[in-house]
Amino acid sequence: VESEPPEAVAALRVGDCDIALAFSYTARETELFDGLHVTPLLDDPLFAVVPRSHRLAHLEELQVQQLADERWIAGCPRCRHNLVEVCQGAGFAADIAFATDDNAAAQSFVAHGLGVALMPRLVLASVHHPGIVEIPVRPPVVRQIVALTWDDARRVPAISAMLDALVRNARPARLTPARARP
Repeated sequence: VESEPPEAVAALRVGDCDIALAFSYTARETELFDGLHVTPLLDDPLFAVVPRSHRLAHLEELQVQQLADERWIAGCPRCRHNLVEVCQGAGFAADIAFATDDNAAAQSFVAHGLGVALMPRLVLASVHHPGIVEIPVRPPVVRQIVALTWDDARRVPAISAMLDALVRNARPARLTPARARP
């Protein structure tokens, strides 16, 4: 079942699932995981996503403040909150023009010049609109992907095997986004 981290953790806590995959941007967000066994899987860096025709599309990396005057496409509430914090940390308030949980739609908005976005490598490795360019940001913005379960549940062979498989297969090198350049 796909759900955002708060709902996934709630499902785990009431016994609707044995393992929940979740992400967090900050240590403060990990309070949601209190009392659960946390298995780190990977750090998922975010990229600035701009239209292929954007004035900065040729850069190999950029600082978020270089996008201070742009309109932004925001994602889920947690991602939107992170975007706002990242932009504030860079010294400006994000002008959020659109918000959607649909990553393909967000990329289409960017490709059509309606704004820029910050998107995780996992998203860009699986869905990639040909009209966008993704650029690493410095300093890096990263979300951590984790598997969650109860301590006692790790002794169940099927749960232990699944956690092992998740760790084994969470290889960042396999998750490199396409680097479409103008």
